[in-house]
Amino acid sequence: MNLTCNLYVDGDFEGVIHSKKEVNIGKNGHINGDVHTKRLVIQGFVEGTLHADRVEIKAAGRVKGTIEAAELVIEAKGIFEGNSIVKGASPTPKPLAAHLENKEVPKKA
Repeated sequence: MNLTCNLYVDGDFEGVIHSKKEVNIGKNGHINGDVHTKRLVIQGFVEGTLHADRVEIKAAGRVKGTIEAAELVIEAKGIFEGNSIVKGASPTPKPLAAHLENKEVPKKA
């Protein structure tokens, strides 16, 4: 399904959704598939791979799968099982211990 408008799902859907706007999954909504959108709000259940700028899992929402998003918000009682990939994140800095291995630590007198 390819859309240029918002979408509200409050039933069952299986397949791939591409929306240039916002996708809302209502409390009775169940998606089995992939979702590509700007903003995704989940109050129901989604199983699949999600690609969005912002994903919000509300208190009644459940996600099982992979989320790739710049922002991920999970409200209290929201459930997420799977993998999360942060879009546009800078690489993780090396731990301080790795820097100290290469330098001598001054000794106290």
